[in-house]
Amino acid sequence: MKLLRRRFLRLAAGAAALSAGSPVATAQSYPTRPVRLVAPFPAAGVVDLFARVVGQWLSERLGQPFLIENRAGAGGNVGTDAVVKAAPDGHTLLMTGANNAWNVTLYDNLNFDFLRDIAPVASICHGVGVLVVHPSFSVKSVPDLIAYAKANPGKINVGSGGIGSGQHVYAELFKMMTGVDMLYVHYRGGAPALTDLVAGQVQIMFESLPTAIEHIRAGKLRPLAVTTATRSEALPDVPSVGEFVQGYDARTWIGVGAPRNTPAEIINKLNNEINAGLADPKVKARITDLGYTVFPSSPAEVSSFTIAFTEKWAKVIKSSGAKAE
Repeated sequence: MKLLRRRFLRLAAGAAALSAGSPVATAQSYPTRPVRLVAPFPAAGVVDLFARVVGQWLSERLGQPFLIENRAGAGGNVGTDAVVKAAPDGHTLLMTGANNAWNVTLYDNLNFDFLRDIAPVASICHGVGVLVVHPSFSVKSVPDLIAYAKANPGKINVGSGGIGSGQHVYAELFKMMTGVDMLYVHYRGGAPALTDLVAGQVQIMFESLPTAIEHIRAGKLRPLAVTTATRSEALPDVPSVGEFVQGYDARTWIGVGAPRNTPAEIINKLNNEINAGLADPKVKARITDLGYTVFPSSPAEVSSFTIAFTEKWAKVIKSSGAKAE
């Protein structure tokens, strides 16, 4: 992990030096035409939703359309690769997130190096997951679940959006820290997994709170705990997994990145505007209503956060032996 940290810091410093000297565009004139904001997941998902929140804000502030382009595939790698290959002029941006950090370990033969090829622009929010079960499943709490799983090894079906998805890695951390054995049912995306959970085809799922919360409110799913170390404002009466499994803290994050060598002036302008949006009461309320927490930061802070996040989950993924298909 120390080697990874040194490598990341070396690459980040080199990218910053290159972008600072680039004459491609200036902050005064940027943007000069519509901006592509690539969401590397399908429309109507969490990443797409936040892309539209950010895109609308930036369109209003900067006077040019920020057009959302959904480029799904390979756990976000298809969209990321498209942005890596784009001109570093600030007119193509990427919705970044936890998937990029997980993919560093999950994939062996990527055409790009995320830490080298995508310059951090800003962070948007921290995401909260929630451990939910179908109402027909007998367990009522995290201790119940652990006890049931230990008494019935390999007999609990866990829904997942696929190898390397948030649902998968959150469950892997839970298994690693509790010693339970559960059976994965991997789907091609979180939506069909959630559909089958609501239908009772699988028993539990570590789902994103924004996509699960309406099912919880409707009584179609029973929440056992949120996946963070502390409780969520969106579900204040639901305990955290950390209350029962000391040290458990699983969250996602969403941010914005740009191709390597994008001028520092443009990155800083975007960072300032995005942070202004996160401070706006209406934007902040929309994010918190979805169960997320705003996460303003500088580009340098995004870099530091990303490497720490990558290190943490590399240990979990390597321990599980998971590799992308």
